[in-house]
Amino acid sequence: MSIDLSQSFKAYDVRGIVGETITAESVRAVGAAFADVLGLAGKQVLVGGDMRPSSPEFAASFASGAAARGARVTDLGLISTDMLYYACGTRQAPGVMFTASHNPAEYNGMKMALAGAVPLSAETGLEDIRDAAQAYLDAGEVPDNDDAWSGSAELLTDYAGCLRSLVDLAGIRPLKVVVDAGNGMAGLTTPAVLGSERLAALPLELIPLYWELDGSFPNHPANPLEPENLRDLQAAVLEHGADIGLAFDGDADRCFVIDERGEPVSPSAVTALVARREIARAQASGEAEPVIIHNLITSRAVPELVAREGGRAVETRVGHSYIKAVMAAEGAVFGGEHSAHYYFRDFFNADTGMLAAMHVLAALGGQDQPLSELAAEFNPYFASGEINSQVADKAAAAQRAVAVFEEAGGVAISRTDGVTVSAEDGSWWFNLRPSNTEPFLRYNGEAHTAEQMATIRDTVLQAVRG
Repeated sequence: MSIDLSQSFKAYDVRGIVGETITAESVRAVGAAFADVLGLAGKQVLVGGDMRPSSPEFAASFASGAAARGARVTDLGLISTDMLYYACGTRQAPGVMFTASHNPAEYNGMKMALAGAVPLSAETGLEDIRDAAQAYLDAGEVPDNDDAWSGSAELLTDYAGCLRSLVDLAGIRPLKVVVDAGNGMAGLTTPAVLGSERLAALPLELIPLYWELDGSFPNHPANPLEPENLRDLQAAVLEHGADIGLAFDGDADRCFVIDERGEPVSPSAVTALVARREIARAQASGEAEPVIIHNLITSRAVPELVAREGGRAVETRVGHSYIKAVMAAEGAVFGGEHSAHYYFRDFFNADTGMLAAMHVLAALGGQDQPLSELAAEFNPYFASGEINSQVADKAAAAQRAVAVFEEAGGVAISRTDGVTVSAEDGSWWFNLRPSNTEPFLRYNGEAHTAEQMATIRDTVLQAVRG
């Protein structure tokens, strides 16, 4: 079967359907190309994977290709994506994680990082790796090495200790916490980081929901961005009278938060809450104007809070490789996205849902208010949430919506990332952008009133969907 790698290589990772657009042979070719393009002969490469059934085979295939081109491959075993970043950061070696994040069970893919957890994207070598791997496949000469692994590494205890060193939870008031792992990798990391499985007990009563590692996702898809996938967690928070609920995606690099009423706390509110904590910590160590990164879809409440707290907000386009590059260039202390990716300077500028969750637990447990009241300050506007539309011509669909508002006037238009239309009086904005990983046109919008938000949303979606 001929594999066209352009079907699975995206802007900043690889995702495909197992046995169709991603196979053991194509993965082996990518492993060889990874070693070739990055010049890794004689150097260490780190390889791990999530709980999807195909991940162990794919990890071994990648190792075989990389080893055949001279790399020394270390087996990280079962890991979350932020554990890969921890390994690449602490060991100063490049690596790959086999995961398809929140995608359905039939998918798998690769997230790659350079030494120091520097992201690998289309602009920084991912396309070169794709082309070199494609050449191996087209020639029918994919390098292979039956004795691929040079060694293994156990990361979980050290990873947990690292996160605990960054946020002190020992002195907070007792909290009852429901954690929905969605049968993903948070089922491995949560008891190690927040429980007493590896380290001393914290004042947290953990209530597990779907902690069994199962890449068939028998309970619900591991995609907390979709509201229906939060319903079990919301119900469990109310049933147990919990203080907070946490939901992780399949590879556990994103975290979503539910308050004590069973209501979602927006990722923008979480970004603002963590930003305040990180600004204060940086200022205490002498930083005059700590930088916070946010993407252009994040609530306007985030840059407003950053300015009030004495920081400097920098806006960037959506996507982890872009944000990490800006984090490094600006020396930013923290960054947040609307999709619940959170980035920390003290964690190699990489994203980690668990560390963000710990900041929320520290803020909640460090005072007496319930989470709904604590978060209200960071959520002054009305947001649509992310709404996907599957359309044949994304550019034409977006332009139809823009034309409606251009004709009415009184708007500013930016095409930094997709298209953003903003009211000149600042009362509302919306963004339409094509997904980098899925066949969707994504809508996000925000307004000063619920009625205005709904009117803008409905007008845009009607134009987009024809």
